[in-house]
Amino acid sequence: MEGVAGPRTHGALAMGPAGAGGSVRARYLVYFQYLGTGFNGVAAVRGTQRAIGVQNYLEEAAERLNSVEPVRFTISSRTDAGVHALSNTAHLDIQRRSGRPPFPPEVVARALNTHLRHPAIRVLQVFRVPSDFHARHAATSRTYLYRLATGCPQPDQLPVFERNLCWALRANCLDIPAMQEAAQHLLGTHDFSAFQSAGSPAASTVRTLRRASVSPGPASPFVLPQESRKLHFWTLEFESQSFLYRQVRRMTAVLVAVGLGILTPTQVKMILQSQDPLGKHQSHLAPACGLFLKSVLYGGLRDLGER
Repeated sequence: MEGVAGPRTHGALAMGPAGAGGSVRARYLVYFQYLGTGFNGVAAVRGTQRAIGVQNYLEEAAERLNSVEPVRFTISSRTDAGVHALSNTAHLDIQRRSGRPPFPPEVVARALNTHLRHPAIRVLQVFRVPSDFHARHAATSRTYLYRLATGCPQPDQLPVFERNLCWALRANCLDIPAMQEAAQHLLGTHDFSAFQSAGSPAASTVRTLRRASVSPGPASPFVLPQESRKLHFWTLEFESQSFLYRQVRRMTAVLVAVGLGILTPTQVKMILQSQDPLGKHQSHLAPACGLFLKSVLYGGLRDLGER
């Protein structure tokens, strides 16, 4: 995570609108990561429900900043229950009392980490941004990765340190060349209706997939030598400006079906062209535990996770 720089703004940084008593709101871009296993997703859960989101803990920690107005995180990329993030982002506004200058970004980061009450969440870095910056709308790229493990006949044979961090397949191997060929059919601008789950608020189902790769994953340091001969890891990566609801998990399930010999690469092209989300194969979902939001990038920023 080296080489991180702040926003490349021209001239003076735009200040937020004046609040009550002449106080000024300052807007910040926050990079944060989390293990999603114990959460109902990243979004806050309001009301009296027992489920809780990552955002609930972030906003609870932000209360200690004593903003005049309650701090609300606007999340750039919503993730489901059980999905992880190496680097997600959000913007927030902090309004200090009249006469007090805005907090330096590093102070905000330190305060949030100090007061976070869940060990599976960590703030990575904070930047000061203009008052009209929007973490979701300004994102130019999002990259998700999905981790697979082969050679695991029973779930309890997966090392405990890898549980809830990958999809453990009972197969001993996958046809990786076939998966790579199938992934090429998904690249480019298409109507991805066939890979969208019900409940998406998206006005359009057309998306541009810039990258879809299938490759050997790094060997897990938690696999004992006597197990490493049979247990192997694989990584799928997908990059787009935005994705439809559960699009990545549906595409992953279809590519795994190709790797297992259930589908051919040509059938993946046909599924895409069908625009039918209720077909036999495209309605399958890869488990949430193997999915990670890897990075969210912005034009004019050198972001965490930038390649």
